[in-house]
Amino acid sequence: MIIFALMLPDFKNKIVLAPMEDVTEPPFRLVCKRLGADVLYTEFISSEGLIRDARKAREKLFFLEEERPLAIQIYGGNEENMAESSKISSTANPDFIDINCGCWVKDVAMRGAGAGLLRDLPKMRRIAESVMANTSLPVTLKTRLGWDENSIVIVEVAKIMEEIGIQALTVHCRLRNQGNKGEADWSWVKRIKDAGIKIPIVLNGNIKTPEDVKFAFDTYEADAVMIGQGAIHNQWIFRQSKEYMATGIYSEPGITEKIDVCIGHLRLNCEAKGEARGVMELRKFYSGYLKGLPNISTFRMQLMAIKEMDPVIEKLNEIRDHYLQLVE
Repeated sequence: MIIFALMLPDFKNKIVLAPMEDVTEPPFRLVCKRLGADVLYTEFISSEGLIRDARKAREKLFFLEEERPLAIQIYGGNEENMAESSKISSTANPDFIDINCGCWVKDVAMRGAGAGLLRDLPKMRRIAESVMANTSLPVTLKTRLGWDENSIVIVEVAKIMEEIGIQALTVHCRLRNQGNKGEADWSWVKRIKDAGIKIPIVLNGNIKTPEDVKFAFDTYEADAVMIGQGAIHNQWIFRQSKEYMATGIYSEPGITEKIDVCIGHLRLNCEAKGEARGVMELRKFYSGYLKGLPNISTFRMQLMAIKEMDPVIEKLNEIRDHYLQLVE
């Protein structure tokens, strides 16, 4: 029997924010947490970067107490490096450590890390064991269905991971060769359950709406649902999904709330990154915050051209006042 030093946070019926490169930084994580996300993950962090003490890798270890429960996600294709990065990540005191075995991009997968490990399950096992052996924290793992249509190995992966003591498995229900395009086959989560797997299984991939969240829970017996791109385009999806599962309906945020949350996100971004970078990097979120507003394109183009925080806030308040007048 495997005895764990620390317990994994409860995943049952939880709605989780996916780890996303250049997205799930502390400001965005805080926004999602305040809007109902139950569990958060850092961006994925290179084990080699941590070992070299690279500034960017070390910065990704930072999180705030308000974000808990939170996982630090690490990736790599070398057992020794992953073991050492497990030790380093543990010093940041997250709630658990997650191993990325699902990244599909060429520079990662073709070097035997991320989804590349789906082509070498014994190596995936050794890497997972090396991470677990070098931390007292719970360890989870995130992966995909398989490398391609001819090598769907997710049920075998689930059996291996449960056997060695991985405490939860997140399944991005696409293949490596799909990237983030095409349909995700959620039925594999139910097939994993039907194979007798007892550890929590988190369903991920193409979750876009509260209806998707409820369907994933009700139909495929997911223990938790993880939302990625859907949260970039609608930060309210966590709150709305909980409303929908409880009542069968959910509300849309009004223009005042949209602008208030966007301004709050902007301030967090500028505080964390400095004004110039904070303003620039918020631009990818404008479409989500302003989605559904009629004839918004002109305002959005104006926002994209502004490089300082206070003028952005002024423009956002102008947008709010404009749309409030339309409904009076």
